[in-house]
Amino acid sequence: LHIQSDKAVSLPILACRCAHGKYAQKLLNDLFTNYTSALRPVEDTNTILNVTLQVTLSQIIDMDERNQILTAYLWIRQVWVDAHLKWNKDDYDGLDTIRIPSSYVWRPDIVLYNNADDHFTGPMDTNVVIRQDGQIMWDSPAITKSSCKVDVSYFPFDAQQCRFTYGSWTYNGNQLDILNAMESADLADLVENVEWEVLGMPAKRNIILYGCCADPYPDVTYTLKLKRRASFYVFNLLIPCVMISFLAPLGFYLPADSGEKVSLGVTVMLALTVFQLLVAEIMPPSENVPLIGKYYIATMTMITASTALTIFIMNIHHCGPDAKPVPKWAKIVILQYMARMCFVYEVGENCMSPQLDKQEPKLVKDANCTMNGQAGPGREDCVSDGERKDRELLRNIEYIANCYRDQRATQKRTGEWKKVAKVLDRFFMWIFFIMVFFMSLLIMGKAI
Repeated sequence: LHIQSDKAVSLPILACRCAHGKYAQKLLNDLFTNYTSALRPVEDTNTILNVTLQVTLSQIIDMDERNQILTAYLWIRQVWVDAHLKWNKDDYDGLDTIRIPSSYVWRPDIVLYNNADDHFTGPMDTNVVIRQDGQIMWDSPAITKSSCKVDVSYFPFDAQQCRFTYGSWTYNGNQLDILNAMESADLADLVENVEWEVLGMPAKRNIILYGCCADPYPDVTYTLKLKRRASFYVFNLLIPCVMISFLAPLGFYLPADSGEKVSLGVTVMLALTVFQLLVAEIMPPSENVPLIGKYYIATMTMITASTALTIFIMNIHHCGPDAKPVPKWAKIVILQYMARMCFVYEVGENCMSPQLDKQEPKLVKDANCTMNGQAGPGREDCVSDGERKDRELLRNIEYIANCYRDQRATQKRTGEWKKVAKVLDRFFMWIFFIMVFFMSLLIMGKAI
């Protein structure tokens, strides 16, 4: 009984469907008996046909900054009125809409002006919905590749604006007028992109007069506003560069006798060069240098300068015994003032210790005897045998004292040059630390 009742209910539904299919076939035959899809569907050729355009952004597939091409997935809706496709629904059992292939009807030749696709593929040939008053609605999905001018001056904290310009390719404004259905594209069904944040997609209708033609050509331009999500580039390109750049000033802190001061600078330079090449592969070849590229160049310039200064300071440190004494101005400026500023002191010396020149004790010579043992006038007793031996011993002692005095003077001169090098090392270390800090603060401020 239950099975029989189900069959009894389904029979009227099946009969209704057969009746609708019969009337739909009759309507299709009546509408397209003398219809042609080659001509503009207006009753008067002077009448302007209005086409309403609505774009829904579904997904941003790819943004190729190097080739400046944006690939997006769009849903495009076009609505117009066909004067030859109208009927009275009472004549067709209340049938007010039909869905047929879009190739059966006339379609406006609205194309994407800034198309960058090699194959120039248009919207998909989906069905159109025809209402009894002649209104045709054509919804079709499309994967578009459009040219987009990319400005990477503030990469990776940049924002881009990509335009989608739609208009008729052959019909001018006196034959076909294109209107925007809404003030902006529909973003309700947008799939979030991992790299780009969509801020909006406003629409604007324009009327353009081209040099080739005297008639106006209307178009609708959608401006897609994008902002880059910079987290990926901050953690993979920016933070490693900042950490490497802080190693450059530490080269001044290495002892000069370690032999690794120049090697550290060269190694840091090579590491930054690798990151610079990674950025160069992503960015388009343009005159606008990205912000992170400027940071790399500034850091590499600073490392080059620090390496050159390191070589100069090492030459000062390794001044030999034949070097000239430290100039007086250098002793005052570097060994006194700059040494205290950079907290460079000798062993056992602090900031409160006065810096006094240590005087070497001078040997007192016998005023009555000469250096070579010759007797002075009126002193005949100086040349006795006992005193001659004493004078020879005195000459030997004085020779040893002179050698010791020369050695101490050489050690003092070499020590002063080494201290000059050490003070310069500390001074440039703090200078370069401050430079790296402010450069890193400047580029991090762009991310906030």
